[in-house]
Amino acid sequence: MPVPAFNLHPAFSIVRVSHTELIVRDLAASRAFYVDTLGLQVTFEDSEIICLRAMEERGHHCLVLRKGDDPTCSYLAFRVFSEEDVDKAADFFAARGQATSWVERPFQGRTLRVIDPHGIPLEFYFAMDRLPSIHQKYALYRGVKPLRIDHFNCFSPHVDDSVAFYNEIGFRTTEYTEDKETGRLWAAWMHRKGGVHDIAFTNGAGPRLHHIAFWVPTPMNIIDLLDVMATTGYVDSIERGPGRHGIANAFFLYILDPDGHRTEIYCSDYQTVDPDHEPIHWDLKDPQRQTLWGAPAPRSWFEHGTIFAGADVCEPALKAQPIIAP
Repeated sequence: MPVPAFNLHPAFSIVRVSHTELIVRDLAASRAFYVDTLGLQVTFEDSEIICLRAMEERGHHCLVLRKGDDPTCSYLAFRVFSEEDVDKAADFFAARGQATSWVERPFQGRTLRVIDPHGIPLEFYFAMDRLPSIHQKYALYRGVKPLRIDHFNCFSPHVDDSVAFYNEIGFRTTEYTEDKETGRLWAAWMHRKGGVHDIAFTNGAGPRLHHIAFWVPTPMNIIDLLDVMATTGYVDSIERGPGRHGIANAFFLYILDPDGHRTEIYCSDYQTVDPDHEPIHWDLKDPQRQTLWGAPAPRSWFEHGTIFAGADVCEPALKAQPIIAP
């Protein structure tokens, strides 16, 4: 099996996926997409940024939209278990010879920044401003009724190496796709919070962000969103789906924002909290791997992604070909 044994006692403890910052060219257009159409809640906005949270979240934000000229992703952020874990993370990366820095982020405490081995900018923090609960304020629900941020998916030029690094810092593999001819990983799904994934890696030119994902209550919320998008000028923003993945059992939809950043709307995966949870193996040529039912993914889904600010993009080492819609 080409995935390493779980590291159940990492040097520092990551709780879950937290948030990301996307650079967008037009804040008003992005607000119309993420707030008016998808239904995320605004927690702060000015002429430069908009902070958003989903309905079940108590932290100040799960997504930051920042005005800029080049649509990129600034960083991927994870919450750790304690302030002590922030310091442990700094010591861990310093011992590996990876440069670290302390950055100021609004509405949160001490924040450690580091670059992963393939160039993904990561941030780790413990404290964020806490907001009142709104999950039972049903009058606020609109759009697809997003409940929480669920995961990030990234293109990696070498998935085996990405899995090895994130395994070392405590992420556990739940499902993976193997290229039978080479025995190498084509994709992997890894978690901290007990779902199928907090982060996933897909073989491709990278590092690049493939998508961020929001968990929604039911598949019907996704169908309702499609009706809204099809009649409010967003029909061309629908890239793939709806359908159900074989991997994760997720009911899914992929959409593109006005700058081309991809969002997955997602529900129906399963629990993976047991420390001896056995990863599920998929062969790259299995058509139900990516789509249990529904149309195969279009070519754009394998080629288009968001560049990480400051990262150099490399071609993938593995040249295996997935199934692509005609």
